Amino acid sequence: MYQLKYPAPGAPDLAKKVQELLTASGFDCAVDKKRGLDHGSWVPLLLMYPEANIPVCQLSVQPHLDGTHHHNLGRALAPLKKEGVLVIGSGSAVHPANNTPHCVDGVAPWAAEFDNWLEEALIDGRYEDVNNYTEKAPNWKIAHPWPEHFYPLHVAVGAAGENSKAELIHRSWDHGTLGYASYKFTSS
Repeated sequence: MYQLKYPAPGAPDLAKKVQELLTASGFDCAVDKKRGLDHGSWVPLLLMYPEANIPVCQLSVQPHLDGTHHHNLGRALAPLKKEGVLVIGSGSAVHPANNTPHCVDGVAPWAAEFDNWLEEALIDGRYEDVNNYTEKAPNWKIAHPWPEHFYPLHVAVGAAGENSKAELIHRSWDHGTLGYASYKFTSS
């Protein structure tokens, strides 16, 4: 992956707008002009926009904070949708540790149970349950031992707005433990 390049143009005006929106909502936010894109950003963009011809602004998650914090970050960014900004929360629906044993015969039961819970919570609009997944979700400790793979979803849900509806648009698995369920959020 280090050999692949995704030379998307930056979006400095958008980065400034993001900083303004977050600061106005009480968040500390700094713009880092030197950091490149994380693989969690450029890998899906490479598949979606292989020409790398769309400007990209990446927002870092704060793994030491919680789901509600990241949902609120997204809520602060909700006005961007009126400006045509696409917010992508890229991580994985299920992302266990690298040393988690693979499931060679289908999907691991613990992974399927978490993934099904997530789908039901999102489709039913139970976003508070998703924010509080450590109290509500089955198998969350193995499904997301590092929250930085899950918190981008919280940001996307928040950015979609108060009355948004979730729709499952893709589901696939690698090794029976790494889940790629993808959701689209639309205003009702």
